[in-house]
This record gives sequence, C-alpha cells and structure tokens, in this order.
Amino acid sequence: MELRKPDYNIGVGSDTHGKQTATMIKSIEEILSNEKPDFVMVQGDTNTVLAGALAASKLHIAVGHVEAGLRSYDKTMPEEINRQIADICSTMFFVPTEESALNLLFENINPHDIFITGNTIVDACVRP
Repeated sequence: MELRKPDYNIGVGSDTHGKQTATMIKSIEEILSNEKPDFVMVQGDTNTVLAGALAASKLHIAVGHVEAGLRSYDKTMPEEINRQIADICSTMFFVPTEESALNLLFENINPHDIFITGNTIVDACVRP
C-alpha cells in the first residue's frame, strides 16, 4: 500500500482494557496538544478508537467516527461500549449501512451529520 512510516508510535502493547485505554488517552492527548488538529478521525470499535475519541473530545477537537452507528446492543462486549462512547464524542458519523444510519437517528443524531460511506473492510477486501 506504500504507506509511510507513522509519525508516532506510543507503544502501548497488551494489558488490561483500563490500563491500555488510560495510557493511550494520555499519549494521544499529548500528541493532539502538540499537533493542534482541527479534526480527528477514528475508525472502528477498538480501545484505540475509544481513547482517540475521548482525548480529542476533551480537547474540544471535532471527531469523525468511521464505522459509526454499528450496534449489537450487547453491553457485555467491550467493543459495544467503545462504539457507543466514540459516537457520543463524535460530531461527524461515517456509517457503513443504512441500518447503522438509522441507529444513530434513533439516538437523536442530526441526519445532516451522518454520511453513508460503505464498509471499509469490504472495500479493502475487493480492492484490485
């Protein structure tokens, strides 16, 4: 894919959800404070997405969530908590399907902030 080397590697590694997320929030907050972006994009439902969305939101930086609106409604899944919190922190919602857009509408998200963009995983798999 010819991607360049990342500018930052915060080297979190494996640990408990809480320790991973806390370390990431601290490091991401420092990076965002130095870089001063206007907008932060997060993708998915990982602990990294949760940390990025929270750090940006707390710094009053607009957040866009790719794969927003996906719901299992099973709060025993860490990913479900991450999805919902990332969406709460977000100002723009890039959803894979009409169903995920409807989920956000039912959560009182402004329809003008929801963009149906397709499924990035499917797109990556069918890329020539």
